[in-house]
Amino acid sequence: MAMPWSFRRADDTPVRAEARYPVLVVVALVLLALIVVVFLFADWLAPYDYRAQALLKRLRPPVFLGGTTDHLLGTDELGRDVLSRLIYAIRFSVLVALGGTLIGALIGTALGFIAAHFRGFVEEAIMMLADVQASLPFMMIALALIAMFGGGFMLFIAIMGFYGWEVFARLTRGVVIAANTQGYAAAVVALGAPARHVYLRHILPNILSVLIVQFTLNFPQVILLETSLSFLGLGIRPPLTSLGQMLGAGRAYLTTAWWIAILPGMAIFLTTMSISIIGDWVRDRLDPTLQSR
Repeated sequence: MAMPWSFRRADDTPVRAEARYPVLVVVALVLLALIVVVFLFADWLAPYDYRAQALLKRLRPPVFLGGTTDHLLGTDELGRDVLSRLIYAIRFSVLVALGGTLIGALIGTALGFIAAHFRGFVEEAIMMLADVQASLPFMMIALALIAMFGGGFMLFIAIMGFYGWEVFARLTRGVVIAANTQGYAAAVVALGAPARHVYLRHILPNILSVLIVQFTLNFPQVILLETSLSFLGLGIRPPLTSLGQMLGAGRAYLTTAWWIAILPGMAIFLTTMSISIIGDWVRDRLDPTLQSR
């Protein structure tokens, strides 16, 4: 619900107007801005090397539980600084989700354009692949690919790129077919413009808002998928770190050192929640059928 603000006309008559951004969206934007800052400046924000171990300082509590300021969020089972690991975990998890979502968006969008252009057998083949992808749990696909090709960091990002491409392909195909029936596309074709020019210079800019909304909705799902795989020990592996890896390592210390698992769990929750809220808000703003007059 948007926040109401009061204004007055020249004759001192009060006027009520709605704020442009709802409070929940503002909070989500602030959280997202904080995540971006952590992602970009992790090297300067982390007080210690996230891989440095100090067994004599293991399982020290955070400062708000009586710990020292040397380790504001305490240490883990190997004496590593939790704050430093959390900062880098956010960077690696966001990097995997961003790279994976971008790859899936590019593949799905390209296949959607191809299906809408050629139609017939090509369209049916692409849609059949999309049906197969949608019918299989992606966790099974990811496990099979990791078992076949290993668990390198860049390879893991590529595997995450297979998630959600079918949604982009279906969405792109539908909106491109609809755009081809519009007057502006028909006019450009009548002028003799090649198909590549029509798609890249005219149709793509007009459907870009739809793809951006889908990108924001797909992004938190990839984060949760990466978290699940890393939690099981199949995603990002040591010496690198991620939110899911920290969560999985800390589950054995929930009763003695709960901060090791709870803090990355909170980071996962806040990250996915903020991006989901912003995605829903962007969808409502860009879709005129959802806007209340």
